[in-house]
Amino acid sequence: MQLIEIENYVTRLLPKLGVNKQRELVRLVYEIAKRDGNSAEEILPFEKNLNFESAKKRLLQQRYPVNFKTARKDQFYLPKLDLDPAQEANLTPRPFSPKTVYIEDSVKDTPLAQRVRQAFPRADFKETDGKTQVGSPNFSKRLDTLLIHREKYDFLKPCPCSCGSAGCGYNLINLGFGCRFECEYCFLQQYQNLHAVLLPANVDEFLAKIDGAKFCNGLFDRPRIGSGEFTDSLVFDDLTQYSAQIVPFFHARPHLQFEFKTKSVNIGGLLSAGGCENVVVSWSVNAAPITNFVEHFTPNLTARLQAACEVARAGYRLGFHFDPVVIYNGYRQDYAQTVEEMADTLPHDKIAWISVGTLRFSRELKKRIETRFPQNHILDGEFLLDFDGKMRYSDTQRLEAYHFLIPLLRRTFPKAVVYLCMEDPGVAQLFN
Repeated sequence: MQLIEIENYVTRLLPKLGVNKQRELVRLVYEIAKRDGNSAEEILPFEKNLNFESAKKRLLQQRYPVNFKTARKDQFYLPKLDLDPAQEANLTPRPFSPKTVYIEDSVKDTPLAQRVRQAFPRADFKETDGKTQVGSPNFSKRLDTLLIHREKYDFLKPCPCSCGSAGCGYNLINLGFGCRFECEYCFLQQYQNLHAVLLPANVDEFLAKIDGAKFCNGLFDRPRIGSGEFTDSLVFDDLTQYSAQIVPFFHARPHLQFEFKTKSVNIGGLLSAGGCENVVVSWSVNAAPITNFVEHFTPNLTARLQAACEVARAGYRLGFHFDPVVIYNGYRQDYAQTVEEMADTLPHDKIAWISVGTLRFSRELKKRIETRFPQNHILDGEFLLDFDGKMRYSDTQRLEAYHFLIPLLRRTFPKAVVYLCMEDPGVAQLFN
C-alpha cells in the first residue's frame, strides 16, 4: 500500500489531528500493512467515537502483539516516515569497477596504487592531497569511487562495542572503509558519511603499532585483534593483498591471534600466504532466508563453508558469527538447518569460536533500511528502544532465541568458545 494512500486515509478518518499524532498513526498503519498485506481500512476501520488515543492503542496492539502488554510506552519508536525512491539500493548484480579512483600523493608509488591502476584501466585517476572531499552523496553509488590513502590516525583501538554492552576484549585495526556487499541490516549505510571505498596503502604502519600495545585476553586464551569493522576483511583482498602481510606478521607472534571477518569466498591470498594456527578466518553465517534474500550479492552458506574447509586444510583456524540472528516465524528450524550443515561440513576441531547476537540497530538506521529497502522484511519484527538506545527485540524474545541456539551450538561444537556479542550484561551473564 502506498504511503500517500495511508496518509490520505488517516487524514479523512481523523481530520483534526496534529502533525505529530498523524505521523505516529501513519507509521503504525504503514508498518502493519507492509507486514500483513492488509488495507488501511482493514487495519483501522471507521468508528463513530474513534480518537487518537483509541486509534493508537489499537494499532500498537496489532503492530506489537507479543510485547504490547509488557513494553513501556517510551520503547515504541514512531518517527515520521521519510521514504525517498532516489535512495533505494541498486540490487542489480555488477562487478566492482570504480569510475573514479583517487590516489593520495604520499602513496602514489606504493604496490597497492600500482595494482589499482592495472586492475581498473578505464577509471578516471586523480591525485589528491587527502583533503579533497570524494564520493557521492548517495550511499548506493559508493562503489563508483575508490580512494587509496595513507591512514594517519585510526590504527588500533579496542572494539567500541555498544554503550553498556558486555564486551569480549576485542581489538580492531580498520583496514578499509566500505563494502561491495549490500546487506539490508548493514550499519554502514547510516554510519558512513564518505560514500566511497577507502583502502589504506600503509598496512606496515598498522602492524607497527601492535608490538608495543597492551591487550586484555577477554574471553580467550590470547588477545584477539581483527579487521572487519568498517568493511569485509577479505572482499577486496585480491586487490589489497593485505593477507600477504598480516599472516606472516602474526605467524611470528604466537602469543596473539588475528581474525579476518568475512562473508566472501575470496581466500586466494590466504592460501598463498600459508596456514597459521593463530590466524582465525571467520564467516558470518545465518539462516538461509537471511543469507539468500537479505545479504545481497554475498555467497550462499554452502559456498562459505566450502571456503572455510579450504582455509582449515591450509592450517588456519575458523570462527563463525551468527550475527544478526533474525526472529521470524519458523526461524528456529532454519537456524537449526544452518547448524546441521555446518556440523556435516566443517572440521570441528578447527573451530575456535562462535558468536551469537540478535538483530539490533540505531534509530537512524531503521529509517535508512526502510528507505533503501522498502520491501524488506527484517523490520517486520517487534523492535523496541532498549538499554543502549538501540532498537532490539524484547528481552523475552532474545532470551528465547539464545536458549535455543547457544545450547545447540555448544552441543554440536563442544570445543569452540560460544559467546554472546553486544548484549545486555545481565543477559550475557546467563550464558557465560
